[in-house]
Amino acid sequence: MAAAHTAAPIIVAAEDTAAEGIDLFLPAWYDIIWSSVVMIVIAVVFYKYVLPRFQAVLDERTAKIEGGLAKAEKAQEEAAAALAEYHQQLAEARAEASRTREEARAEGTAIVAELKTKANEEASRIVETAHRQIEAERQSAAVSLRAEVGTLATELASKIVGESLEDSARQSRVVDRFLDELEADQSATTSVKEV
Repeated sequence: MAAAHTAAPIIVAAEDTAAEGIDLFLPAWYDIIWSSVVMIVIAVVFYKYVLPRFQAVLDERTAKIEGGLAKAEKAQEEAAAALAEYHQQLAEARAEASRTREEARAEGTAIVAELKTKANEEASRIVETAHRQIEAERQSAAVSLRAEVGTLATELASKIVGESLEDSARQSRVVDRFLDELEADQSATTSVKEV
């Protein structure tokens, strides 16, 4: 019994010393073993079932992100190519418009020159026709005037001379001589005025 008495205070002393100091933070050895077993079971289940699913989801997301980036890069390259093509087409359109404008300007200048030439030719033709018409009317008026002057001169000469100038040859000579004298007087008057 004495041994029992001595064992009891050791157990009590052991229980009292277990709760002091750093031992408060350290669990008992059997708790560590059972906790380790449970943790290993959970780790195995996590490693076998949960982690592959997370990995699959992460791989899928990575593939989608990489695919999205590739699509974005491709779209950006296509946009850059389209922009370059647009700028090239715009430059070609501007060059074509400039070329068309220059051709139109050249054609306009040629048309204006051609119309001026035609207008000058038409004006020359009209002036020439008018000169011919004026000359024809002048000659007609001269012939008509000669005939009237001849008739008047014949009548006047007949009255003055007292003989008949019915003979056409004589009448014609008298009229021509009279008109020649008038023209000579008129040209002499014109030349005196010019001097």
